[in-house]
Amino acid sequence: MTISPISRRHLLQAGLAGAGLSLLGARPGRAASAVNFQLSWLHSVQFGGSYIAQSKGYWADQGLEVTLSPGGPNAPVEPPVVAGTALMGISAADYTAAAVANGAPFKILAVAMQNNPFTIASLPGNPVHEPKDLMGKKIGMATANTPVLQALCEINGVDMSAIEIVPTQYDAAPLVAGQVDCLLCWLTDLPVAMTMQGIDNVTMLMADFGYAVHSQTYIATEDSLKNRRAELLALLKGEVAGWRDYKADTDAAAALTVEMFPDAGLDLATQKLQAERQIPLMFSDLTEAHGFGWWSEDTVAANIETLGLLGRKVSADLWDRSLLEEIYSS
Repeated sequence: MTISPISRRHLLQAGLAGAGLSLLGARPGRAASAVNFQLSWLHSVQFGGSYIAQSKGYWADQGLEVTLSPGGPNAPVEPPVVAGTALMGISAADYTAAAVANGAPFKILAVAMQNNPFTIASLPGNPVHEPKDLMGKKIGMATANTPVLQALCEINGVDMSAIEIVPTQYDAAPLVAGQVDCLLCWLTDLPVAMTMQGIDNVTMLMADFGYAVHSQTYIATEDSLKNRRAELLALLKGEVAGWRDYKADTDAAAALTVEMFPDAGLDLATQKLQAERQIPLMFSDLTEAHGFGWWSEDTVAANIETLGLLGRKVSADLWDRSLLEEIYSS
């Protein structure tokens, strides 16, 4: 049995990237500034707030004509951003840290996912509720994510040698077939796929147990932040407005996604469930108090600690909150 997941940049090794999309130009009578916004994966409701910003003209109101370029396993985010062919991209703190270690002049401007989406998925008959439950179990995962599991174990004092790693494709089938006891995946894809197939499942969000790595982060180069600041500010303003609407009506965001991308093979019911399950990842007490995309010195410190366990040494100046501060102070 194969349960097709929602595609995931971080774990899949094969797939196709689509072409860029520009649906709306600037409002009549205004000169449009054309910018390319590089997404981290294929089109889905994962980027629902961006689609709302485009369809409702939030960027056009800012004088932008935005092309949304999907990513994919053969279309990483960082190269077009560092080359200047994309003004801003969606990445993750661990990817950005790796790029910076190789000399890329990136800054993280905002954080969409307040909680990292990495999850341990299991079945009710043999559940993983907390990290210690992993001991004695077989976990299906991509071997490239071994440092992620190591970090979780170190944070929680779990003996990783008591866990058997079984290399698997990014699919729920090995779990359903009993070949493994659990899977390392994203909360919004394999568990959603199982639920849509009527298969009950248990999820343990790693962020609830100290795994702090900002995901779906907005990155730009230091040069763009200096020389194209107004465009970056306008782009983020549109994102803030789009995700505000997304939070208010996730079903509408899912319906818009399916409507905008009729050839992407998206199922409306699946998109609705994914949209709903993204809410606790993207909105928190911190965003309630300060606004979408915000982070604090404490969350950055937690990220630096976890990134260190992943072998990525960064400092707090990787994050730049100046654009968000300008947006929310106005």
